[in-house]
Amino acid sequence: MTVVVDSIVEALKQFLDGDQVSVNETVRELHGQDESYHVASLPDIVVFPKTKEQVSEIMKLANELVVPIVPFGRGSSLEGHVIPYENGITIDFSLMDKILEIRQDDLLVKVQPGVTRMQLNKELKKHGLFFSVDPGADATLGGMAATNASGTTAVRYGVMRDQVRDLEVVLADGRIIHTGNLAAKSSSGYHLNGLFVGSEGTLGCFTELTLKVYGIPEFETAARAVFPTVEDAIAAVTSVLQVGIPIARVELVDEESIRQVNHYSDTDYPEKPTLFIEFHGNEAGLAQDVIFTREIMEDHGCVEVQFETDNTARTKLWDARHNLAYAYTHGYPGKKQMVTDVCVAISDLADAVHFAREQLNAANLPGGVLGHVGDGNFHAILMIDMKDAEEVKRADAFNEAIVQFALDRNGTCTGEHGVGIGKQKYQAKEHGESYNIMKAIKISLDPKNILNPGKIIRIEE
Repeated sequence: MTVVVDSIVEALKQFLDGDQVSVNETVRELHGQDESYHVASLPDIVVFPKTKEQVSEIMKLANELVVPIVPFGRGSSLEGHVIPYENGITIDFSLMDKILEIRQDDLLVKVQPGVTRMQLNKELKKHGLFFSVDPGADATLGGMAATNASGTTAVRYGVMRDQVRDLEVVLADGRIIHTGNLAAKSSSGYHLNGLFVGSEGTLGCFTELTLKVYGIPEFETAARAVFPTVEDAIAAVTSVLQVGIPIARVELVDEESIRQVNHYSDTDYPEKPTLFIEFHGNEAGLAQDVIFTREIMEDHGCVEVQFETDNTARTKLWDARHNLAYAYTHGYPGKKQMVTDVCVAISDLADAVHFAREQLNAANLPGGVLGHVGDGNFHAILMIDMKDAEEVKRADAFNEAIVQFALDRNGTCTGEHGVGIGKQKYQAKEHGESYNIMKAIKISLDPKNILNPGKIIRIEE
C-alpha cells in the first residue's frame, strides 16, 4: 500500500492537535518493534488519540484511503503483534489512560485501553480490590485484551477473556459498538466479547473496557517444592487440583533454569525440577490446605518443600520465577531472548516438557523450560545470536518442533502470547475449516484489510 504521508498528516490534523500526530523517526522507531525477536518495521505515522471520537475519525480516514492501522499499547508483546509490516498509521493509546469508574459493589471497573495493570491495581487497592491477570510485564489493559493475555494466576482466576464484561470497539469504518453489558450473565445474541478479545487489532480498536475485579485475599501462602523429575512435579499438581485446594499460582521451573537462577541471584536452590506455588484464602482454611498439600507433595516424591506466609519471604521465594528472564539475559550478553509458548492438556504436559528439553539440547542452544503447570501452558526461553543465521535457523526449528508436538496432541500453538506474526503460519493447521470461518468474519468486519494486516488472518490480495 502506497502511503502519501504528507497529505494524510494534513488530513489527520483536521481533527487532531499537532502534537497528536508524529512522523519523527525516533517516535516511529519506538513503534516499529516489540519485545520479541521479530524484525522491526516502522509505521509512516504515529497518532496519539485522546477520545473514542478521535479514534473513529482516524479509522474513517484510514478506511477511505486504504491505509493500514496498527493499535499500540506498550509494545510488550512477544510475537510481533504491533510491528507494522505494511507501514501506515500506528495508533498509540497512551493518552487514553483514565480509570473511568470503579463499581465496588459489582466488582467491576471501567477503564480506557491505555491504563496499565499496575496502575489499575494501585487504585483498586484503596478499595480492597485487585485485578487478577498478571502476564509479567506492566502491559496495558487494551493490549492484554487484544492478545487474551493470562499468566501465573490463570489457574485460579482465569485468562483475560474471562474478565471482560464489555468492550467499546471502533470498527474499521469508524462505527463505535459495545460487545457486552454490565450483567453477570446473558443468553442474548452472539458472544462478541469472546470474538474481540484475542483479535489483536484485526477486527477493531478498543477504546473502553469493563472488567471483573476481585477482593484482595485475606491471607496468602507461598511454597517452593523440589522434585526428582518433571513427571513427579506435574503429578503432584494434578492431585492438588483434583482435591480442590485453591491454588492461585503454580509454576514449574526446570533444573537448567534453577541453575541459571542460582548463578544470577547467588542462591543455592537444589538444581532439580521445582514448583513455585501460591494459595489465596482465609488463614484457617489455608492452614489446612498447607498440611494437605504437603502430604500430597510427599506422596509424589517431593524431596524438599518450603512454605512462607511473611510478605518479604514470599516475595524472595517468587523472585526465582519472576527473575528468570533477566537471569538468562544477563547470563548471555549480546544474545536476544526468544520465548516460546504452547499449551497442551495437563495429561500431556510432562511429555511435552521432556520433548522440549530434548529438542533444546539437540539444538545446542542455551535456555530453560518453565510452565504454568496448572493449565498446561509452558514456555521455553532461548538465548540466540540474531546475527548468526544458523543459530536463528536452529531456534526456529525448535519452535516449530514443539508447536507441532502440541498440535499433534490437539493442543494450541499459543497459550497466552497470541498469534501476531510469529504464530500466523500455524493458524490454518490448528483450526482447519474453522480458519475459513475466521477469515470470513475478518473480511466482513474489515473488507479493505486495513486492521493490523497479516496478523492472525492472512488475506490474499
